Amino acid sequence: MLREKVGKCYKVALGGTVMIKRELGHTGMKFSAIGLGTWKMEADEHAAIAAIHLGIEAGANHIDTAEMYGGGEVERIVGKAVKGQRSQIHVTSKVLPSNATYAGTITACERSLKNLGMDHLDLYLLHWREEIPLGETIKAFEKLKLAGKIRAYGVSNFDVADLEEAVRLAGPGKIACNQVLYNLKERAIEADVLPWCHDRGISVVAYSPLGTGELANDPVLKEIAFNHNVTAAQVALSFLARHKRVFAIPKSSDSKRVIENVTAPVLELTPHDVARIDKAFPVGKKAGLPMA
Repeated sequence: MLREKVGKCYKVALGGTVMIKRELGHTGMKFSAIGLGTWKMEADEHAAIAAIHLGIEAGANHIDTAEMYGGGEVERIVGKAVKGQRSQIHVTSKVLPSNATYAGTITACERSLKNLGMDHLDLYLLHWREEIPLGETIKAFEKLKLAGKIRAYGVSNFDVADLEEAVRLAGPGKIACNQVLYNLKERAIEADVLPWCHDRGISVVAYSPLGTGELANDPVLKEIAFNHNVTAAQVALSFLARHKRVFAIPKSSDSKRVIENVTAPVLELTPHDVARIDKAFPVGKKAGLPMA
């Protein structure tokens, strides 16, 4: 294995595949810039496990799931897929807001660990916010961390006001990431959420980073991709991952697509490429935090 340190990132050459890993938040853990999303993977367990295996072989060391996905079934699939490889990867799960009381969060985490067949999570997130006081959830996160059930925690679908409250309650350096909807057609977070997180060392994890698939056929992205001998989807992912605080978790059960996704950050877009993408997909005015 050849490891070349580049700033705070690592490029690791293994079997012809290059992977970029960097620290997520202030956790001390190095996550692959592109991880593996698992939403709706319960439909085909065999394909899901094969995709996860392939993604890990290609260099992804981050698998994202949630108790909501298939009512816990996806967590069970992830557990099967990573059996025997747990020490090589980082696993994220999420607690539903309806379960996010102090006691409910601890119970939900224990249930997720049982589904996964693991003794700890590397990252545990509040899936989104509802009526339960945020202080209860963070108190539970701290208890779980102290007990060794989780290594770090964060939030998902939080706008700046909610992030400010989370940091105030948890303290500086405790919120590892904010997982949000972010792709070239949904760039609202660039207005304030992304810079706010960047300034405080909080990572942003982009879910649905390829949208609903239409980006793969965009003519501008396809032209840029042709010039680099890559795919339009790789260009779209590279655009997001060029930010040192941004990670992405695309989901795919297609073997070719999984490899393309994981290796996308290796592509170095030129300033001209970035300018063309900015023109084709303007940020626009912020109109609330998008969710999917």
